[in-house]
Amino acid sequence: MNALARQLVRSWVGMGTRFLPFADAASPDLPLPRLLRLSLFQVSVGMALVLIVGTLNRVMIVELEVPASLVAVMIALPVLYAPFRALVGHRSDNHRSELGWRRVPYIWMGTLVQFGGLAIMPFALLVLAGRGAATDWPAWVGPLGAGVAFLLVGAGLHTVQTAGLALATDLSPPESHPRVVGLMYVSLLAGSIVGALAFGAMLADFTPGRLIQVIQAAAVTTLVLNTVSLWKQETRRPRRGAAIPDAPPFSQAWRAYVAADGVRRRLVAIGLGTLAFGMQDVLLEPYGGQVLGMTVGATTTLTASLALGGLVGFSLASYVLSRGADPFRMAITGGLVGIAGFALVILSPALASVPVFALGVGLVGLGGGLFGHGTLTATMNHAPRDQAGLALGAWGAVQATTAGVALALGGLLADAVGALARRGALGASLAGRDTGYLAVYGLEIALLVATIALMSALARGPRARAVA
Repeated sequence: MNALARQLVRSWVGMGTRFLPFADAASPDLPLPRLLRLSLFQVSVGMALVLIVGTLNRVMIVELEVPASLVAVMIALPVLYAPFRALVGHRSDNHRSELGWRRVPYIWMGTLVQFGGLAIMPFALLVLAGRGAATDWPAWVGPLGAGVAFLLVGAGLHTVQTAGLALATDLSPPESHPRVVGLMYVSLLAGSIVGALAFGAMLADFTPGRLIQVIQAAAVTTLVLNTVSLWKQETRRPRRGAAIPDAPPFSQAWRAYVAADGVRRRLVAIGLGTLAFGMQDVLLEPYGGQVLGMTVGATTTLTASLALGGLVGFSLASYVLSRGADPFRMAITGGLVGIAGFALVILSPALASVPVFALGVGLVGLGGGLFGHGTLTATMNHAPRDQAGLALGAWGAVQATTAGVALALGGLLADAVGALARRGALGASLAGRDTGYLAVYGLEIALLVATIALMSALARGPRARAVA
């Protein structure tokens, strides 16, 4: 009986390793249980992102009756810290510690900052909305407190993600980087999905007290997940601090990094591609409702379709890149798929077809997943050995900053062009209510064309060919 049980266990473990997505990202030095545990920091980041961008966005506008313009400013505040990710990565590359750690202190510091922001956030929001005893506070305390809370959460999650990805790069061999990237982003998506479902269920019957409980539970969960993620991951080298020479200033290290062949072009391409894939995020659901007459329930499935396309893109990219494909060509493929997706979205009103629209949305998600995986893998592969944190910080700074800009720019352009069209300034043929949306989608296609041109030059470069 014991022999049969052992055989069943071995068979189950073998099946799990075979069929679990990204299970082959593990290596002898980084076994799968340790890698999965490390990826928990991405779960906490995904949970925080969906909380501040999704759940609190709705709660502040509907339940707390905060003006939408003020809510938009609060949600945009975490993006202000994104450009500092390169500095965080540089500092973690050269951190001196008596314990020999480089990445762990920054992940822990980011965790505490994020925890602090979440801890004070519910009280700041109640003061901002003037609820209950919060009305005793001066009017300026609410916006100030809420702004500080959102800034702290943004600073914390950007620090955690930058140093965490750098640690994953340190621990994994180069041939495993594509699969590690896929696993990390699946963990991010899992944190976002689980967080959205949990927050929605817990706040179904909204009360100020329940809001405090939910956000503070998220703070404690963040602390627990990141502590488990960090536990015994980075090797202690007590003599590292004495052995490392004086670290170069950030400005000197940055100039040396961007002077390398293709770095500037790669960062510009990452920014253009992220801008192209990000401007439609706030437009797809209104477009489906206003132009195609979709119901609220039907339009909410578009977000799931976009996320599913991204998950398939990351999975496919991990599979292909792990077999030696060029990450730049993967990013180009993502751009081409994105162009096809936007073309279907633009054609769907003329065809009066919701399935065509849904297919286009799925292709946009698929292209974004392929593009994101390709650019991050290229960054990891091309990062100088002593500047992995700086390289990944630069990628994160460009990606996060342009993603935030894309959200605001997409809405502003759609409204501005739509207003001109309704006034007849663009001609009678463009006076429809879809003109503003179509202008943004057309701009995204143009940006993807420019991105593909830049990535094609990088794919033809000698360094790209050497890595591939």
